[in-house]
Amino acid sequence: MTIVIVAGHVCLDLAPDLRDSPAAPDESYLRPGHLIEVGSMGCSAGGSVANTGRELQRLGVAVTAVGRVGDDALAASLRDVLDADGIDASGLAVDADSSTSYSIVVEPPGRDRTFWHHIGANARFTGDEVDPRGAALVHLGYPSLLPATLAHGGAPIARLFERARRAGATTSLDLAVVDSESSAARTDWRALLASIAPVTDILSPSFDDLSSALRLGEPYSPARAEALVDELLAAGVGVVAISAGAGGLHLGAASVERLLAAGPVLAGLAHDWAGRRLHRPAVSAPDARSTNGAGDASTAGLLAAMLRGESAERAMRLAQDSALHAMGAVSGVSA
Repeated sequence: MTIVIVAGHVCLDLAPDLRDSPAAPDESYLRPGHLIEVGSMGCSAGGSVANTGRELQRLGVAVTAVGRVGDDALAASLRDVLDADGIDASGLAVDADSSTSYSIVVEPPGRDRTFWHHIGANARFTGDEVDPRGAALVHLGYPSLLPATLAHGGAPIARLFERARRAGATTSLDLAVVDSESSAARTDWRALLASIAPVTDILSPSFDDLSSALRLGEPYSPARAEALVDELLAAGVGVVAISAGAGGLHLGAASVERLLAAGPVLAGLAHDWAGRRLHRPAVSAPDARSTNGAGDASTAGLLAAMLRGESAERAMRLAQDSALHAMGAVSGVSA
């Protein structure tokens, strides 16, 4: 059985149901001295590990989750939820000096969501927790929310990926939007990405991820996305896939020689994928319930197709289909 390790940011998402709450939509739900009735609490696993792992599992890929959790009740709940999703949670390392990461999702009717997030044990994740032996692919998600991985210009990421490649695994990286007020915003992301590119076989960020990290200061355009694909390939990445929401999905692959050196997942695709530059238009999903986790699901679809040995075109289609599934869309029409 092919094993994929999905590592990095993981948390427990707690979402109180506010749909029947008597509080007005324009109130903050923080009125001092008041008791406000709410509905039942939704509990799910969140973060890159859970979102990507859950979709990979749905697509028939055996997933082992690797991350850090505290020695607390939230960790037990997180393991239970991951187990229920079919994800092997045995790779979650217990950090007795930290607490388990969680998010409280506050979504009053008619208003956008607010997230109260506790980074918890994620702050101490370095990648040393990952044992890549026996894995076909090692995927790392959300380094901007894993501050220890950003030390010394991303040296811990490079160290993890070097170990993974020595063990015979293909490496994969996904990013998250970098909050301009966070400590991650002080990282030189262009230098970091350039330094880890030669050992990053697959890179699947969104355009917003890259725009915020690199401080582009410009909106999406096909030409800008394609230039970013070329820049990252030139730096040494094997395959770059940039999701751009309404702009669709941009994909590029490096040379045959680079892909042959990219472990078992890409070596078999080398001659078919090498040198390709593709763009797949966005898919309209008017019935979508939420975009939460869609980017991670897109990455999962891309990786699953690669593991199956699919063509680049079919991989892009599965990436978009997976994003639609995560959004709760039951149908889509190509733009």
